[in-house]
Amino acid sequence: MTENNFTEVTLFILSGFSGHPELQVSFFLIFPFMSLFTVLSNLGIIILIRIDSHLHTPMYFFLSNLTFIDICYSSIVTPKALTDFQSTQKSRAFIGCFVQMYFFVGLVCTECFLLESMAYDRYVAVCNPLLYSVIMSQKVCSWLGVTPYMTGFTSSLISICVISSLPFCDSYINHFFCDTTALLALYCVDVFNTELVIFVLAGLTLLSSLLIITIIYLTIISAILRIQSAANRWKAFSTCASHLTGVTVFYGSLIFTYLQPDNTSSLTEAQVASVFYAIAIPTLKALIYRLRNKDVKNALLRVSHRIFFSVTNHENCNLKRPG
Repeated sequence: MTENNFTEVTLFILSGFSGHPELQVSFFLIFPFMSLFTVLSNLGIIILIRIDSHLHTPMYFFLSNLTFIDICYSSIVTPKALTDFQSTQKSRAFIGCFVQMYFFVGLVCTECFLLESMAYDRYVAVCNPLLYSVIMSQKVCSWLGVTPYMTGFTSSLISICVISSLPFCDSYINHFFCDTTALLALYCVDVFNTELVIFVLAGLTLLSSLLIITIIYLTIISAILRIQSAANRWKAFSTCASHLTGVTVFYGSLIFTYLQPDNTSSLTEAQVASVFYAIAIPTLKALIYRLRNKDVKNALLRVSHRIFFSVTNHENCNLKRPG
């Protein structure tokens, strides 16, 4: 491909699900409810963790960060996707496309590292319970909470700089949002070196974090199996079950989405997988991590009782006042 064939792209056109209007209508009807549920449930959990002192622990500090990331997922992808579903011209400005991709990739990478921090927290809780409060000090928790954001968005910035620096032959993105794999298909030049850089970054982020989490959980399971009491074994396992389920769902959907074969027949399948990953997974995690969490349920009951009695006492005081 010669330099004369390079195109100065200032605007990207997204296909969305133009070839499958039935999917487009279905997603347009489903997306708002899923997004609203994700935002409201996660926002409610953040507020609950904030106001209930029983949840002021390292585990729920990390959980509130994970909740914040899920809210950001919905805010980055869903609103623009809903607008595009009702528009004939599904376009993105060059800068806008890369800004969306920067934050989306950054959040994915951040979540990978944050899941590592959560796995380490569970490791300390199960394997060193007597030293838990000493090891998981406020300073350590702050470091384990901030580092994933710094590392994740730095990795995303490197990826964006590499991808945006090469020339494009086309501006038609066969996707419903700006994603790495969809943009790599638009290059005019051999992208082997670029793909190698992306692969190394993805390997360092995704595979290394998955490997570390796997090693940590093998150690945890080994420690749990050595516990003599069946009740204590179950209690120790239950503290890790929701996080382990969340890790499985997150990495399973990630692998399924981004390891699709790169051919035309699989494009629609890859897009549907991306919908599941970008929209459905945050909603599913809201159920796994929060609404089925016993501590969260108890905290919700405590706050509800506190609000109920506060309102009741206020009404009783008003009734006792002389007219």
